[in-house]
Amino acid sequence: MTSQHEHRKDEHVSIAQHFFNSSKPTSDFDGVRFVPQQLARTAINDVDYRTQIAGVTLNHPFYIEAMTGGSEQTGRLNKRLAIIARETGLAMAVGSQSVALKQPELAASFQVVRQQNPTGVIIANIGADHSGEEAQRVIEMINADLLEVHVNVAQELIMPEGNRQFNFRDNIQDILATVTVPVIVKAVGFGMSLETLNELKELGVQNVNISGHGGTNFAQIENFRRPNKDMVYLTDWGLSTVESLLESQPVQQQLSIIASGGVQDPSQVAKALALGSSAVGVAGYFLNQLFHFSDEEIITNIKEWQYGVKSIMAMLNTPTLADLRKTPLIFNEKIQNYRQQRNLK
Repeated sequence: MTSQHEHRKDEHVSIAQHFFNSSKPTSDFDGVRFVPQQLARTAINDVDYRTQIAGVTLNHPFYIEAMTGGSEQTGRLNKRLAIIARETGLAMAVGSQSVALKQPELAASFQVVRQQNPTGVIIANIGADHSGEEAQRVIEMINADLLEVHVNVAQELIMPEGNRQFNFRDNIQDILATVTVPVIVKAVGFGMSLETLNELKELGVQNVNISGHGGTNFAQIENFRRPNKDMVYLTDWGLSTVESLLESQPVQQQLSIIASGGVQDPSQVAKALALGSSAVGVAGYFLNQLFHFSDEEIITNIKEWQYGVKSIMAMLNTPTLADLRKTPLIFNEKIQNYRQQRNLK
């Protein structure tokens, strides 16, 4: 018999698919433009876009972000994603593993990732409502290289059966003091303000995934699960990925910033990197691909993305990510206005 936790995992995937817009909706990434450089000096084979998260090397600056695991169906999706990650050299994060702490028989839906990709970079995932000991257990469950600790107040409060009180600060400090791999504190599609980033920095956090509004919308998903669907007014809650990246720029020398949230093509990967992210997570786009294309077709598509990001870097004469972060950018009026209101240079 399927448990409530398993059913919720399947619901999240199903509802995310229901709301996914495959026509590439308008986003704040559209308000960021590169300044083209026409006298090319950089050959595409000279582009080296390798990057690091907390000392862990990623051969490609985008990766498969946390989505799946915790049920039989999502375990099958995790297996496919792990094979795709292995064949393309991408890092991969699993979905929240807290369900497997409550129901150990569900651990297999996450462990399949390491089984299929024994040498790849794998990122474990747990909520900030858990202890350091529990965080270490999910790391060991999949022999993870990194751990994402997600903070999701809005999702929990909208979720019919979610938490109603929080102890994130103490738990994060306990996790940092306990676990054996580097920790990434991650938003879940609601973005991060400079105030939050400074608070995380004071707690000793060194790596943050700002995960902005614009991708998988957990306010929308959890409201859809509510009997009366009565919290629709929070559908647009949060900061966009671009806004969150701008918020992060004053602390990018002290924090390693990862971007995710609504990334749907190589140009958006390149823009996120140019705005200061060390790596870019892609979730909803790849999840949608699983339901419409074969693994071989998705692998081909990801290799096209890899070529696309390198092509943009070559066109900008930026052979490394450090060079890309120095390239000039043009912002539309909306984003420029946001920067001015928030006193962000």
